[in-house]
Amino acid sequence: MTFVLSQVEFVRGDYRRASRRRQWGLGLSAIALIGLMLLDLVTGPSGMPLGDVLHGLIAGPAGEDRMAATILWQLRMPQTVMGVVVGACLGLAGLQMQTILDNPLASPFTLGFSAAAGFGAALAITFGGAFAMPDHFVVPAAAFSMTLVACGLVYLIATLRGASPEILVLGGIAVSFFFQSIQSLLQFLASPEVLQQIVFWLFGSLLKATWTSVSVSGAILLFCLPFVARNCWALTVLKLGDGNARSLGLSVERVRRETFLLVALLTAAAVSFVGTIGFVGLIAPHVCRLLVGEDHRFALPLSAIIGAVILVGASVLGKFISPAAVIPVGIVTAVAGIPMLFAAILSRSTQGGAR
Repeated sequence: MTFVLSQVEFVRGDYRRASRRRQWGLGLSAIALIGLMLLDLVTGPSGMPLGDVLHGLIAGPAGEDRMAATILWQLRMPQTVMGVVVGACLGLAGLQMQTILDNPLASPFTLGFSAAAGFGAALAITFGGAFAMPDHFVVPAAAFSMTLVACGLVYLIATLRGASPEILVLGGIAVSFFFQSIQSLLQFLASPEVLQQIVFWLFGSLLKATWTSVSVSGAILLFCLPFVARNCWALTVLKLGDGNARSLGLSVERVRRETFLLVALLTAAAVSFVGTIGFVGLIAPHVCRLLVGEDHRFALPLSAIIGAVILVGASVLGKFISPAAVIPVGIVTAVAGIPMLFAAILSRSTQGGAR
């Protein structure tokens, strides 16, 4: 009896140590995000010392220095906050996507959502003048709508053939190629001026961010968070395999269906206003698993924070590389994401070999 009690205490102590380690990971990642946000506000073409930034944040939009207040609150702050929101959306979407598909290479691009958003934006840029509405409204609305159309197409395929991970991946690949092909056709037919706009949108840039876009994307993220939190335990159980999950009473099909819709909404909120941004939804889940493992109570919030860290860090790096003409974050994440992905793969391989 004494031996059994000692073993129980050992397991409890080990669990408490693991929980503390995960909490430290969350806390340090949040501190890193705050530091990068301040650095992003400091850097820019016009330059602004840290002291002026802190004074401007305390004084608010109605500060005495009107020029500094305008630069900080109307130009830089929306871009920084949008980077946090978009990174969080992509990080959450990527981790959920990899979990329901049981595929470490899955991301919001896997099911064709980003390709559909790109086609919607290209369509609006090409023919948006016919609606007599401003581009800053038509383009995001078209990108968001096409993302939901792609979601409906993949869901229809999954319903007809069974919502297994393999069918979802194959349906997503088919939908992705479909939207990419018709997007290429639009680019081929577009005039040079329109083509330039389409290509710039596809780069992915936070320079398009406004408080309106931040509010819309942030509202969608806040709407999805309660549903994401409700599925934390279900997603953790799903990592045990479909058979084990069903034996524990989990409705695997329902969880996949709900998570699939949440991923579509989060991806649409992320890419509709800032354009296509790659690698964030792929890398953030790998980094968070290295820090906290597969417990989605910790992995989901950490993946959101890591996604925000990656995107805000890419914004800072783009400003450092080219202060006069800021490099779009989509290009920075694509270039910097490759060595980060290799590092994550090698780290996981080393851990696997150690076990």
